[in-house]
Amino acid sequence: MDDTLPGRFEITKEGIVHDMAAGIGPHELTTLRLRKRLEKVMPEELVAHTGAPDVDVEGDVMVIAWADMDVPGSFDPRTLIAAIEVVSRSNPDNDWVGKMRDYPLIGIPTYAVFDPRTGTRAVLTDIHTTPEGPRYATRKDFVYGEDVTIAEWTISTEGLPRYAGSGSPDS
Repeated sequence: MDDTLPGRFEITKEGIVHDMAAGIGPHELTTLRLRKRLEKVMPEELVAHTGAPDVDVEGDVMVIAWADMDVPGSFDPRTLIAAIEVVSRSNPDNDWVGKMRDYPLIGIPTYAVFDPRTGTRAVLTDIHTTPEGPRYATRKDFVYGEDVTIAEWTISTEGLPRYAGSGSPDS
């Protein structure tokens, strides 16, 4: 189906999600800017990976060591340092609900969500055990324009685009 239908497919706990809006300008531009900004401040042995993942996690940007990518087959999602999602306009619950639940379950220590609909973001850390399963204990909310710390690295969010009609001059 990937070759015949537009958009992107993701496998979640609820099943297969078809994101028709994948590939739209603000989403891709945000992903690219975040990757480039992270790679400027991260050590050389790490990469902010935005390619088609060889992992069971469908993140827009995945921070991982080069060495952890150099394995036969898919790389282990537990080796990710951070997963960064840019919220899709058509399916925001996938990032704000599903992945917020699923990522601590597979042990991703830092999860950052950027939402071009609202110009807000959140960084979630500190996985702890709850009766419902592992969850992030710490959530830091910010707005576009402020600096954000993802794992150990602080980057600017100045100039990140918003979706058209969101009320931002950047849209």
